[in-house]
Amino acid sequence: MIRPLALAMVLSLAAPSAWAATCSVDLEGTDAMKYNLSEIDVSKSCKSFTINLKHTGKLPRNVMGHNVVIAKPADMKGIDADGMKAGIDADYVKAGDSRVIAHSKLIGGGETTSVSFDPAKLADAPYSFFCSFPGHSAMMKGAIKLTP
Repeated sequence: MIRPLALAMVLSLAAPSAWAATCSVDLEGTDAMKYNLSEIDVSKSCKSFTINLKHTGKLPRNVMGHNVVIAKPADMKGIDADGMKAGIDADYVKAGDSRVIAHSKLIGGGETTSVSFDPAKLADAPYSFFCSFPGHSAMMKGAIKLTP
C-alpha cells in the first residue's frame, strides 16, 4: 500500500514533465499524396517547434517527393507557383520567400527530414502546412493551431 505522503511526493516529481509542452510532432506523407495529420497544435510556450517528416511511400523524390512548408493559407497558391519555377533542386520553394515561415527539404520514399521554427512567428494570423511538390498542396495540407 502506498502512503498518501509518498504518493504526493511521487506525483510532485512527475507533474512538471506531465505538464511540459510538446515541442515537436511526427508527420507522415504517403505515395497516395496524403499526410497522416490534418492539424498540428503548436504551443506558444515552445521556444522552437520541430516537424519531423517521414515519407512512408516507396516512390523517389523526383516522382512523388514531399516536403512541409509553413505559411498563411492565402499565400499557398503564390508559394506553389513560385516554387514550381524554382524547381526540384530548390525543394520547390523560392529562395528567400518572405511568405514562408519555414520549410523542409524535399524527400522521397523511405526518407526523413525535419524543420524547426519559432512559434512566435505564428502570432498574427492562421497558418497552414502543406507540400509544395507540384500539384500536391490541393490534398497535402492542414492547419496549424497555436495553443497556450
